[in-house]
Amino acid sequence: MKLAFFNDYQLGVITDAGIVDISDALSGVSYHSPQELMKRVIEGFDNLRPAIEDAAENGATIALDSVSLKAPLPRPGQLVCLAGNYIEPDSPSRGDFNAFLKSPTGVIATNETVRLPEADVTVFHFEPELAIVIGKTAKHLSEANALDCVFGYTQFIDVSARGLPGGFFLGKSWHTFAPMGPALVTADEVTDGNALDVKLWINDNLQHDFSTNSMARFLPELLAEVTNVLTLEPGDVVSTGTHHEALTAVGDGDTVKLSIEGFGPALAVSVRDRLKRTEWRG
Repeated sequence: MKLAFFNDYQLGVITDAGIVDISDALSGVSYHSPQELMKRVIEGFDNLRPAIEDAAENGATIALDSVSLKAPLPRPGQLVCLAGNYIEPDSPSRGDFNAFLKSPTGVIATNETVRLPEADVTVFHFEPELAIVIGKTAKHLSEANALDCVFGYTQFIDVSARGLPGGFFLGKSWHTFAPMGPALVTADEVTDGNALDVKLWINDNLQHDFSTNSMARFLPELLAEVTNVLTLEPGDVVSTGTHHEALTAVGDGDTVKLSIEGFGPALAVSVRDRLKRTEWRG
């Protein structure tokens, strides 16, 4: 099932024909924000699923090009990202495990705009990533049970400002630096999260084309590593890193589009830079 917020944060299910509003199936769910609604759906999904499936099957289908799709996790409690995590020509060994927290206030939706800050940056990169959506409280997971905590997956672009002195947080946590969605794909639709094709286009030119099977640490291991340090809660997001080989500078006027195999609509954003920078130092 592909869950997605649209228009004024109505919750819907994306089908091959469009999107179906499932709000009526959630009439008994109390919430104060879109993020809280999605968290309630995640926590109660086993009980809610029959009503959601009935609503999706029998409701009116709305064309996707007539709605405004939103981020499926508009304000996750934690947004954990991995640095690297792919075997690459320049990084043929696994290396050390390296994770960081990225500000969840940077989350934006498909068809929105990434606004590049006026900081003294060497280059901006847009990193295509598979992101995990957590379904239950997870602490000290083992590799054997790690996937039990996964509710689903979504598409994610880790926008990065290189060359700043403040480390990962300063380089990764600017406003609009976390494009996400548009669909939250439930785990039952993904046979193997480490066998997915990931493609990213810049200005309609294919730039990245890799498989998640080239991760240095597969999903169970990386979740075990993360939860050895911190506790994950339903609705938290863990993004799994990118293949750096094809990274290139992105600037004002560019368009960027990410598509992960089987995840439905692409995640597409435009880029604006008030300084109109065209020369990079890195």
